[in-house]
Amino acid sequence: MATTPTPQQERLLRAIRLFPQRRVAVIGDAVADRFVHGVISRVSREAPVFILRHEQTETIPGGAANCAMNLASLGANVSLVTVLGDDEAGQALLERLKTSGVNCESVVLSDRVQTVTKMRVLAGQLHSTRQQVIRIDYEDGPLTDPALHLAVVAQSRATAAGSDAIIISDYNYGVASEKAVEAIRQATAKHSTPVFVDSRSRLRAFSGCTSATPNEEEVDQLLGGISNDPAQVANAAERLREQLGFRALLVTRGSHGMLLLEQDVAPLNLDAVGGSEPVDVTGAGDTVIATYALAVASGASFPDAARLANYAGGLVVMKRGTATVTPQELEESVANSESV
Repeated sequence: MATTPTPQQERLLRAIRLFPQRRVAVIGDAVADRFVHGVISRVSREAPVFILRHEQTETIPGGAANCAMNLASLGANVSLVTVLGDDEAGQALLERLKTSGVNCESVVLSDRVQTVTKMRVLAGQLHSTRQQVIRIDYEDGPLTDPALHLAVVAQSRATAAGSDAIIISDYNYGVASEKAVEAIRQATAKHSTPVFVDSRSRLRAFSGCTSATPNEEEVDQLLGGISNDPAQVANAAERLREQLGFRALLVTRGSHGMLLLEQDVAPLNLDAVGGSEPVDVTGAGDTVIATYALAVASGASFPDAARLANYAGGLVVMKRGTATVTPQELEESVANSESV
């Protein structure tokens, strides 16, 4: 028998149903996640290594591209600003993005760079689960070409100006440069458009933005000396929020859930949602910030946006590989939760 939704459930469900009406720009470093699947057939005569009989190779959007894919899966109108190499990986990534509904008109394609590619080799016996045995990364290093920087700045300014929210997805490959960030600030100042940041190692470069979603380890790297004690984590995260001038800071804590800090508001601890043993955490941070930003753009408060991000993160880690979440899955998770 159907139960009556709680006021909080009603708010969360209302925000989800507004997702298709929102425009979100993702600006940052796209990654081609390539998965090579195969069966271990025998041991090589040349060296004490297994020989893998290749079955298939698939290219899945990662980094900023995965964030854009998550937004598209959630129903948002999403545009991606990034730089891709005019190579096999870049073309495969671009095709996957377009067929998934991501607007790629602001993607800069160039033969002067190599698409950042992370190749994971998944091996196993014929009827066994495939396990990752090695990862091979292909990358040029930080983006330095002046012409490409100018193109990114121009596309960032134009795309940000017409969006309801902006996500900066920074993997330190150079797309989210100082000039690009300044262009975003100028484009969003008039309407106070919220800007969200996911940065692996440069969070201090994005002071003055609206919010960010570092994990606990990243907070520790920036401030040092924190432990798993929730009070210590909360104190450190609040100091970081104040230092960077964010309106809110959402810290992801893995199996310990999430922690939201807002100015003059008590910290909000959210228990982890979903199974106790995640299947795969690859790309979960992209799902979290995509849901969090889209929810705020849809009128949700920071606490409600964090709750939705927590549900989305709990769903995506139960899927194998770089995955996304649909509005229907998110609605069901909210509606069936007893903790709301």
